[in-house]
Amino acid sequence: MQEPAIQYIAAAIFAVALVHTFAVKQFERLSHRYPRHAGLFHLLGEVEVVFGFWAIVLVLAMGLVIGGNGALGYAESRNYTEPLFVFVVMVVAASRPVLRTVMSGVSIVARVLPLPTPVAAAWLGLAAVPLLGSLVTEPAAMTIAALMLAPQIFRPQLPEAVKYLALGVLFVNISIGGTLTSYAAPPVLMVASTWQWDSAFMLATFGWKAAVAVVVNATVATFVLRKHLAATPSPANPELSEVPVPAAVALTHLALLAGIVLFAHHPVAFLGLFLMFLGFTQAYERHQSPLIIKEALLVGFFLAGLVVLGGMQRWWLEPVVSSLEPLALFFGALGLTAITDNAALTYLGSLIATISDESKYMLVAGAVAGGGLTVIANAPNPAGVALLKRGFADESIGAGGLLLGALGPTLVAGAAFMLL
Repeated sequence: MQEPAIQYIAAAIFAVALVHTFAVKQFERLSHRYPRHAGLFHLLGEVEVVFGFWAIVLVLAMGLVIGGNGALGYAESRNYTEPLFVFVVMVVAASRPVLRTVMSGVSIVARVLPLPTPVAAAWLGLAAVPLLGSLVTEPAAMTIAALMLAPQIFRPQLPEAVKYLALGVLFVNISIGGTLTSYAAPPVLMVASTWQWDSAFMLATFGWKAAVAVVVNATVATFVLRKHLAATPSPANPELSEVPVPAAVALTHLALLAGIVLFAHHPVAFLGLFLMFLGFTQAYERHQSPLIIKEALLVGFFLAGLVVLGGMQRWWLEPVVSSLEPLALFFGALGLTAITDNAALTYLGSLIATISDESKYMLVAGAVAGGGLTVIANAPNPAGVALLKRGFADESIGAGGLLLGALGPTLVAGAAFMLL
């Protein structure tokens, strides 16, 4: 009787955590209204804290129901490779030499395009960088795109509705932009080995359709944003115009980033490379900006909490996924990914031995198309929230605003996968 009991408790705590994600704006407002308890309300208003906080509550509840050893055993049985990797790749991708290199490339291309430079740079940030995620992984692409676009689009001076549209486009494009290869998008990675989907298959089956949707979404968003971008002289962060970074330093950073991406599923290897990166940044501190350790740790905490909470939801998610016909599976995955990580959905699909090829396609298409609807829908989204929230009212991103901003881009992505 204990196992069903803890399953129901875990489902209830997961539901509370979901409600909490939609209420972070309210907690931030309470922090201003009641300054005496502002610290507590501000903590509860940090969306990156939500799932980690409720994961701790779940482990404590498990300790009461099944005992401390059982609770610790469950927590230790979870795979935390993805949270660790996202933490590491965020810090490295956000370093000044990497950003400087990417921004230099964007500036060159932006000057060539027949558009005002700020408009061209915004379009490249919303289109080219998400597609670059198929090479450097989605979390790295999210980090680079967010830091590129923050001073240009995600500023307090811009209307909230415009910023939420841009945020929705960025999140959706990152989610589908990693499908040109078999290793960059977490929901694809979960099934690629089991279903024998290589990068050539992904490019021919999903990638080109995703690229069409990415270009359409970025073009529409840039058109809406064009008047707000006209007064922005440059998309670059101010620090990127400082003393140039030596080519040897930039190449070293890029090589370490490439190694971390290559060994993304081997924590011993990528953590070792990360330690080398930290040592190198200390040795050449004059060419570095402050590392985003705090932001990356919060994102890792969020994802680790999702791993703990999500592991107890299989009992009700798997029957739902396995019972749906292909078309229903597409829309089911599209909807379910808004309340659970899309990689968890595709992983459950990979466990179904009798799943048809059509259902495989529909499951992955729905999971990646819906990856921008909420913060928890896709693993890189918390990274984007952590880096961009200061540009929004109350320095907090509302779940409702993100949902509305992502609806249009999600429909475009869904149509591309269903109709092309």
